[in-house]
Amino acid sequence: MSALAVAPTAGGAGRPRLEVDLAAVAANTRLIAGRTAAELMAVVKADGFGHGAAAVARTALAHGATSLGVTSIEEALVLRSDGLTAPVLSWLNPVDAAYADALRAEVDIAVPSREHLDAVVRAQRGGPHQRSARVHLHLDTGMARDGAEPSAWAALCRAARRAERAGLVRVVGVMGHLGCADDPADECNVLGRRRFGWGVEVARGAGLRPARRHLAATAATLLDVRSHHTLVRVGAGLVGIDPTGTTPLRSGLTLTAPVVSVRRVRAGSGVGYGHAWTAPAATTLALLPLGYADGLPRAASGRAEVMLRGRRRAVVGRLSMDQAVVDLGDDHAEPGDVATVLGPGDAGEPTVADWADWADTLPHEVVTGIGPRVLRTTRPAEPGPAVPVPAPSAVPTVLRSLP
Repeated sequence: MSALAVAPTAGGAGRPRLEVDLAAVAANTRLIAGRTAAELMAVVKADGFGHGAAAVARTALAHGATSLGVTSIEEALVLRSDGLTAPVLSWLNPVDAAYADALRAEVDIAVPSREHLDAVVRAQRGGPHQRSARVHLHLDTGMARDGAEPSAWAALCRAARRAERAGLVRVVGVMGHLGCADDPADECNVLGRRRFGWGVEVARGAGLRPARRHLAATAATLLDVRSHHTLVRVGAGLVGIDPTGTTPLRSGLTLTAPVVSVRRVRAGSGVGYGHAWTAPAATTLALLPLGYADGLPRAASGRAEVMLRGRRRAVVGRLSMDQAVVDLGDDHAEPGDVATVLGPGDAGEPTVADWADWADTLPHEVVTGIGPRVLRTTRPAEPGPAVPVPAPSAVPTVLRSLP
């Protein structure tokens, strides 16, 4: 008792599609910028949280952001090669990173140690460059990750001031990060705010005058005005992720996939690897051509749903590398029908937050994990046709010439 119907494929048919709605990014940027008196840095690391770094950057800058933030120098150079001229800060680099390239492209560099400072100074001396290296001294405010340990902070500030007097660097900022910002009263944040204030005073005592002082990321920007200082860094919030659960942000992603085949199976039929699910009764199954290689978290197996023909349907069996099976019961679907895997939720479809809950993970992991096989389009913030854009690669290997 198994009848199989298969969809023909042609051109791009048969491929999952991801649409990025930049109107959501624009609305989120305006809302968040209106919540603070500080300047807003749009963080577009990880290809703009999977939404397209250049597109998110341009949209955010047009709707309230004044600068951009990324982790690596390579990410910053991609923005420059895409024609973005706004200030860009890169804050996570090894000592032997391409600092000379960053200085030529007028990228600000975060400095978390004396060794990093010395590397930036060597790159500046190897110039010529149009200006002194712009650096943000990075203090560990309690997360034991990036940033200078408090015991090394005063010496780093003094060394930076010597380099500044020599005309090699200009300390334009001091930065830190809060580990529990979704709960402002948490002792971790109390310590972080106190340590950051101390760090700024030590920097000033060394003769530095950092105009940009930034501690808050998305959660602290939304909940804790005490951490705002002169600049806030917002990335997840721009793309509709609210770590605090307090703010009506708009999701800008819609992921769809076509049904490639439909079959009727008997009661007791096993589905997928290990037969983790067996049909309790005769049922109809639809196959979607995407799986964990495309960003669907395998941990969501047995809990996930998609929207198909106006109803939520259970994804059954284990999610495979590139296949997902949907249980339709006694309903029917046709090959070529389109399932909404995730979207803003306006029509009842699953959301990024739903997938994160099903996989016991963060929305951040879901949006940054959507793979390069998925066909991407970007819908502008202003009315206009959808524009195809290339899928991101994990690490940029070839950069276009810098402007």
